[in-house]
Amino acid sequence: MKPLVTILTPFKNTEAFLPACLDSILLQTYTNWELILIDDHSTDTSLSIAKIFASKDIRIKVYKNKGKGIIDALQLGYSKASGAYLTRMDSDDIMTADKLDVLVHNLMKHGRGHIAIGQVSYFSESGINPGYKNYEQWINSLTANGTNFSEIYKECVIPSPCWMIHRDDFEAAGGFNASTYPEDYDLTFRLYKKGFKTIACNKIIHLWRDYSYRSSRTQANYSQLSLLKIRITYFLKLDYKPERPLVIWGAGNKGKFIAKRLVQEKIPFYWICDNPKKINKSIYGVVLQHFNTLASIKNPQSIVAVANPKAQQEINAYFKAKKLVSMQDYYFFC
Repeated sequence: MKPLVTILTPFKNTEAFLPACLDSILLQTYTNWELILIDDHSTDTSLSIAKIFASKDIRIKVYKNKGKGIIDALQLGYSKASGAYLTRMDSDDIMTADKLDVLVHNLMKHGRGHIAIGQVSYFSESGINPGYKNYEQWINSLTANGTNFSEIYKECVIPSPCWMIHRDDFEAAGGFNASTYPEDYDLTFRLYKKGFKTIACNKIIHLWRDYSYRSSRTQANYSQLSLLKIRITYFLKLDYKPERPLVIWGAGNKGKFIAKRLVQEKIPFYWICDNPKKINKSIYGVVLQHFNTLASIKNPQSIVAVANPKAQQEINAYFKAKKLVSMQDYYFFC
């Protein structure tokens, strides 16, 4: 028997996009699903739209968020879930007709301890800016090979909301119990912590809608600063080895943020860069040194906070020439 899939979809003021989202779910070739819609205090007609769809299909249920925000909404939705498999859907996005089929097939094939994921594509009435297009291409390249966790400190590497997981694995990772934003990135780190594997997929099955007032663009919870906070927090929990010298490579805004956090945590570190204006300068009480200093440091762990793509390639080549291993000896944070 095909497993029941629970789809969790919080929504707030997405009346312009919700019908297309729900239609794409109704058109799924995989039909054994339940859709739990959670209204997060909408002030437009979104709730009415959701109720109309629910009145026409018994697989759709609608609830109102008793708390506030997407985490509370997801917690409420999960408390109502019955499926053996779990996935999320954003109320402004669109599923391809075979999305659930692809995810269920891959999860059933590979079993517990795996996360089924798929490739994504942005669409927008006003066009997609280069930054978003680069992110799409980057995450799809990881998904095509199932190597998503290999670059987890760069960005959120599980395409949200284009994943599916066995309910027991989801609960083992803490589910939606954490209160940390961005909630999708936090969940990704907890799945990484559990040692789960992503299943390679070379098919686009989810369409990301972009528009000027989308939450990921406007809310502070999803800012670059919030992303960087969560990276350094989980690095110190999961991958930092106190017995090894720690090095920050890069003295831009991200490098400074990481350095300030380490100073606050009283964690000693070396700080290197290739900017002649900053070398020998003291910032937060730490003197910046030329990157060649790295060669004299025994058994270091390095955090790379350099965003320039060409510089990243050169730094990566430098580490490989030294026979250092990514995600063991060095970690790219940009």
